[in-house]
Amino acid sequence: MNSLLENRLLNDFQHDFPLLAAPFETIARELGVAESEVLQTLTRLQQQGVVSRVGAVFRPRSIGTSTLAALAVPEERLEDVAAMVSSYPEVNHNYQREHHYNLWFVVAAPDEMALQRVLKEIEDRSGCRVLFLPLVEDYHIDLGFDMTGNRRKNASFIAAHAGSPCQPYLPSQDESRVIAAIQSGLPLVERPYEAVAASQGLSEATVIGCLQNLIGKGVIKRMGVVVRHHELGYHANAMVVWDIPDEEVSSLGHCLGKLEFVTLCYRRPRRLPAWRYNLFCMIHGRDRKEVLARVEEMRQGCGLKHIACEVLFSTRRFKQCGARYARAAA
Repeated sequence: MNSLLENRLLNDFQHDFPLLAAPFETIARELGVAESEVLQTLTRLQQQGVVSRVGAVFRPRSIGTSTLAALAVPEERLEDVAAMVSSYPEVNHNYQREHHYNLWFVVAAPDEMALQRVLKEIEDRSGCRVLFLPLVEDYHIDLGFDMTGNRRKNASFIAAHAGSPCQPYLPSQDESRVIAAIQSGLPLVERPYEAVAASQGLSEATVIGCLQNLIGKGVIKRMGVVVRHHELGYHANAMVVWDIPDEEVSSLGHCLGKLEFVTLCYRRPRRLPAWRYNLFCMIHGRDRKEVLARVEEMRQGCGLKHIACEVLFSTRRFKQCGARYARAAA
């Protein structure tokens, strides 16, 4: 096992994956190894669960629709309800968190009608009221993990990972076929775009052109290796929620999004009286102490010392996979 190769693949190729006919050959040349070694290593890391997939991460609500949602489930029913929620292909993340609302999940669907159908079914089957929290504005969404401690959020990086399109993008027919084919990841073969093209009755050039356009439009936030944080040693993660005055939420959201350790930062609606918070951040750390220290850094760095917040630590991961925004072509 080449640990140096693993570390380079996991750290250096989370962004800017080559849009070339033989992308793994390009990566292998940069790393000074054989293409077969790159493919074998990524395949093994994916089988081990360290790599979720290699491919596209889509900007939320740029195509289809999605939402964060939560349930307050009686403890004795939590495993059964979590299994039911995870059984929906539209659910891509499903976590237990330390809170009265103890089950948090993300639903992605091709359209709002499909999204609401899933939420209604989950509400009916669980017997618990769904807390529905769609994205209002994002200030930083990346979920890349720096394994070196040397990466910095420069101005261009921050700009690339903040802000949502004003209107959802309507993909072309070819783009829709490509999205459906890659949303669970690229095939780990020498010519992945050719393999995608063959499965959809398209040309390799068309697939690459579609991906280039989707990246240019901001629909795809990044192309690369998508890792799982827990398997990389980030054993503590928390969703930090803040009750920010509405007139200040955008400025404070941008402030928090610039912090090195914040992987997600976005505004969601309040749901009074059940839910008072409107600004959400994700922090990942090696342990709880590190996460709590970073919450204090957030308070100090952005002037939040007197702002009400809660820290919802994740205690169990029931499901984590790529979002499915498009229906597979018939």
